[in-house]
Amino acid sequence: MTKKILLLGSGELGKEFVIAAKRKGQYVIACDSYIGAPAMQVADEFEVFSMLDGDALDKVVEKHHPDIIVPEIEAIRTERLYHLEKEGIQVVPSARAVNYTMNRKAIRDLAAKELGLKTAKYFYATSFDELKEAAKEIGFPCVVKPLMSSSGKGQSFVKSADELEHAWEYGCNGSRGDIKELIIEEFIKFDSEITLLTVTQKDGPTLFCPPIGHVQKGGDYRESFQPANISAEHLKKAEEMAEKVTAALTGAGIWGVEFFLSHENGVYFSELSPRPHDTGMVTLAGTQNLNEFELHLRAVLGLPIPEITLERIGASAVILSPIASQEKPNFRGEEEVCMEKSTYLRLFGKPFTRVNRRMGVVLCYAPIGSDLDALRYKCKNAAAKVEVY
Repeated sequence: MTKKILLLGSGELGKEFVIAAKRKGQYVIACDSYIGAPAMQVADEFEVFSMLDGDALDKVVEKHHPDIIVPEIEAIRTERLYHLEKEGIQVVPSARAVNYTMNRKAIRDLAAKELGLKTAKYFYATSFDELKEAAKEIGFPCVVKPLMSSSGKGQSFVKSADELEHAWEYGCNGSRGDIKELIIEEFIKFDSEITLLTVTQKDGPTLFCPPIGHVQKGGDYRESFQPANISAEHLKKAEEMAEKVTAALTGAGIWGVEFFLSHENGVYFSELSPRPHDTGMVTLAGTQNLNEFELHLRAVLGLPIPEITLERIGASAVILSPIASQEKPNFRGEEEVCMEKSTYLRLFGKPFTRVNRRMGVVLCYAPIGSDLDALRYKCKNAAAKVEVY
């Protein structure tokens, strides 16, 4: 059962995946564009290179001869994964899935046009003039995003035509990779957002984790909580949509499928990630019998997952850096957080900071039936006690 896993992307999500893999005796090579990335700190080996460089990616694969390639970031020369898959290397969840979901254009067209899932009205723009024309069709307010980005980079909430030029420049500057095309979306007046962690298996049914509610700012996750308050009707619809889109993309692994919920208009498909999701870090609070990283690993290795059960309620709140520095960061306030009952502190070990870079997370838990709003409040207050300097 021991496999050699090449991890493409070594942030905090990759780090937790490596920890899960090492607990099952796997061998992991962690890759990223900078040395000292979180997952490198717990992996067997590491490589530093740009994964947008297809030749460099091929050289690393040739050097290590991995059994499995696990992408954990968007900025990868994804088309190279097709030929690696044809050579017999398992790509997680599949080369098709990674290629589609690393680009908002491909996944949105698949969901809306091919599968008929309910989404916000949208257009694409490859120039500022195209963006202005699309905005006339969409109306205001609207949302402008790069086709390839993460953590809300390049995303704008546009209230009027006067803000479009800034949205165009910000979107292009925030784009990852070499794609300079934006998507402009109708703003959905939603009541809440959820992530439905969906597990597809090599041999077994598609499974769903209890829904995770989350709050975003600037397109980036700030807090999450489990289970989210959602009607049985809306949950069933979200599960149907998640199963449909993951089946179309093929492969085994965990998927973070995001939805907007509206009491008036129902469930809208928003986005999908073919890997553990940042909002799913709440599962590290022991909310489930298996956290999202353990689920991902089992699905990748083809190990059985008999069931996913809710064990307790949980909340997560991020710790952000207010500074930008190439120096290793320092922290204050850890002692105060650790004094809190039923609370975990996780610092990611990132070797440098950017303004608003996610440097850690606080996790709180309570018995099922406890006040979830009170738990969220406690968690956010605890995270606010940690200072990055």
